[in-house]
Amino acid sequence: MEKREHFSSRLGFILISAGCAIGLGNVWRFPYITGKYGGAAFVLVYLLFLVILGLPIMVMEFAVGRASQKSAAKSFHVLEPAGSKWHITGYLAILGNYMLMMFYTTVAGWMIYYVYKMIRGEFSGLTPDEVGGIFVGMLADPKAMTFWMLVIVLLCFGICSLGLQKGVERITKVMMSFLIVILVVLCVRSITLEGAAEGIRFYLIPDFGKMIENGVGEAIYAAMGQAFFTLSLGIGAMAIFGSYISKEHRLTGESLNICLLDTAIAFMSGLVIFPACFAFGVDPGEGPGLVFVTLPNIFNQMAGGRIFGTLFFIFMTFAAMSTVIAVFENILSFSIDLWGWDRKKAVLVNGLLIIVLSLPCVLGFNVLSNIQPLGAGSTIQDLEDFIISNNLLPIGSLLYLLFCTRKSGWGWNNFIAEADSGKGIKFPQWARFYVSYILPVIIIFILFMGYWQKFFA
Repeated sequence: MEKREHFSSRLGFILISAGCAIGLGNVWRFPYITGKYGGAAFVLVYLLFLVILGLPIMVMEFAVGRASQKSAAKSFHVLEPAGSKWHITGYLAILGNYMLMMFYTTVAGWMIYYVYKMIRGEFSGLTPDEVGGIFVGMLADPKAMTFWMLVIVLLCFGICSLGLQKGVERITKVMMSFLIVILVVLCVRSITLEGAAEGIRFYLIPDFGKMIENGVGEAIYAAMGQAFFTLSLGIGAMAIFGSYISKEHRLTGESLNICLLDTAIAFMSGLVIFPACFAFGVDPGEGPGLVFVTLPNIFNQMAGGRIFGTLFFIFMTFAAMSTVIAVFENILSFSIDLWGWDRKKAVLVNGLLIIVLSLPCVLGFNVLSNIQPLGAGSTIQDLEDFIISNNLLPIGSLLYLLFCTRKSGWGWNNFIAEADSGKGIKFPQWARFYVSYILPVIIIFILFMGYWQKFFA
C-alpha cells in the first residue's frame, strides 16, 4: 500500500476543491438564470441557498474524508457502525464519478478544440450562421470529437500520474491562478465596451419585479438547484480532498472559502457575458449555444476579438480541466483504496476505462444520434447528465447528510468533533435540528422537482 499523500499547502487544498466545484455550469448556466430571475435579486437568493444547502453538505463530505483518511470507496467502511450497510453509499459515489466523466471529458474536449480554432482565427469574417455551423459541424464529426476527448483524458491522467503534490496540486494551482487572471482581463474588456453599461445595470441592480414576473417559486427552485449542483456534492468528489488535509483548520471555514471562490468565478463570468451581450445587442441564452455560438459571434465584432476569444476558451478549458483532474484523482484513489494498486497501474486501467466509457457520449451526437433516450431531440449525454444531476448527486448528498446526523450512522457527535478540530469557524451547534430534519426534506424536494420538470412540466 502506498502511504497517503497530503497537500503541501492549505492554498492547494482550497484551489483544487474550488477547481472541482468551478465547472461549466458557472459559465453557461449561472449568468443566464441570473438574468432571467432579476439579476442581483436572484444572486442574493442563490447565496442564501449556497450557505444553507451546499455548505453543510460540503462540510460533511470533508469530515467523512478527513476522519477516514480514505476516498469515498472506503470511507464509509472505516466509519460505519459494525454490521451496518452505509458502505453501499461508497459504491453510489464511485458510480457517480465515472458517470460524470462519461460526458464531461467530451465537453472539456469541445473547449480545447475551440482554443485551437480561435488561435487559428477560423471564426474571423464568418457570419453568425456560419459560426453556429462550426459547432454543428463539430458535433457531427465523431473523429474530431474523439480526438479532443482523448487529448483531455490523456492530459489530465498524465497530470494525475505525477502524484498529488507534484501533479494535481502543483498544476491545478497554476491553472486556477491563470483562470482568475484571464477572467479579470475579460471582465475589464467587457465592462469597458461601448454600450456595456446597460448590461451591467441589468446584471447588478436587483429587479424583484422581474423575479415576481417569472414566478418567485420558479426563481427559488432555480436558486436552490444551482446552489446544490454547482458544488458537485454527493458523489464523494469533495470527500477525497478532505482525506488529503491536516486537522489544522476547521472544516466550516474551509468550505466557506471554497463556496465564495466558486461564487466569485460564476459572478465574474456574468460580468464578462452580460455587458458584452448588451453592447452588441445579443440575447444571453443558456447552455452550449451561449459559449459556442453567441460568444464567438461577439468576439468577431469586438476589436482584438481573436485574442479575447482565445483567452475566453483557455479560461473555459481550465475550468473544465480543473474538474476533470479533481474527479480523476478521486477515481484513482478508489482503485488505490479498494485494491491496493499503485498510482501507475490505477492511471493505466482507469485511463483506458474512461476512454471507452466516454465514447457513447461522443457518438451520441452523430453515429448514435438515433438513440434519443429522454424523448425526441435528446442525446445520450442528456441521459448521462440526468442520471448524475437529478439522481446520484441529490441521493448521495442525502446519504452523506443522514450518515453524519443519525445514531445508526457515524452520528452527530463524531461529525462535529471532526468538523470542529483545528482553528477557524465552528459548525454551528444550533444548526443540528435544521441539518437533521429540515435539510433532508429540502433535498427530497429537489430530487422530486427534478423529475417533475423533466417529465411532467
